[in-house]
Amino acid sequence: MVDLKRIETPLGTMIACATENGICMLEFSDRKALPTELKDIAKHFNANIVQGDNPHFKTLEKELKEYFEGKRLDFTVPLAPVGTDFQKKVWEILRTIPYGTTKSYQQQADILGNPKAVRAVANANGLNKISIIIPCHRVIGTNGTLTGYGGGIWRKQKLLELEKAILF
Repeated sequence: MVDLKRIETPLGTMIACATENGICMLEFSDRKALPTELKDIAKHFNANIVQGDNPHFKTLEKELKEYFEGKRLDFTVPLAPVGTDFQKKVWEILRTIPYGTTKSYQQQADILGNPKAVRAVANANGLNKISIIIPCHRVIGTNGTLTGYGGGIWRKQKLLELEKAILF
């Protein structure tokens, strides 16, 4: 069984899913891909997704609240990401982007050791199901523009502004 919970944030309602191993999804409830992501998670774990409590939700809610208050730069809640090996490598690179800074898709591909994989990296970022904690909002276009974000460009901008305001 995969547990599901709604969490209210300053940027809107988020849907969290967790297994005994950790958080496997944290998405804004109005994300277009949400139904597909829920199906992927159910299929991956061969489980039903039901609204319920999970010990990881308490840590997640505490850490998200602290993040939005500007009191948390890193998350410690255990994660159980669902994706291919390539996607998981890309998401690990995302987790190394320091709070309040940004990298380009090209820089991400370079770190991965495959400078030509820019499109594949961008695609993997777009398939990240654990918003904020796996910080795909910190990836921007090479020219400095804010590019795609599943939660909406306006949220990406707000998250980056929040992080910059805390650091400076």
